Amino acid sequence: MRALVQRVSSASVSAGGQELAAIGPGILVLLAVADGDGEAEADRLAEKIRALRVFDDGAGKMNEALGGREVLCVSQFTLYAETGKGNRPSFGRAAAPDAAEPLYERFCERLGARRGAFGARMAVELVNDGPVTLMLDV
Repeated sequence: MRALVQRVSSASVSAGGQELAAIGPGILVLLAVADGDGEAEADRLAEKIRALRVFDDGAGKMNEALGGREVLCVSQFTLYAETGKGNRPSFGRAAAPDAAEPLYERFCERLGARRGAFGARMAVELVNDGPVTLMLDV
């Protein structure tokens, strides 16, 4: 599993002109499931994100974990794009949708995340909360 984690002031996701979910301060997660991933990877990544100390403490130092802040999770198989050969990305490492969707749902449940529509063409809007973007692999 791979996730792009962005600390945000706010974020939302819509599909077909309808807003699916929105959050205030918290984390936006773009989540990709790889071929061969299972429940253990979903659980481990959810716990890793919950424990990440990427929020400012009272002294302005990145030292606080997610706590009661919100999470928005969007499925993003393109995080497994391979671009080493040619100009057209290959997505062969990404899990098939029927294998990925249950793991996406499990990850979201474990993290208490609001979510987009798995596999849909979505529009994601976000307001960054500082230059905090992390790529996580498990």
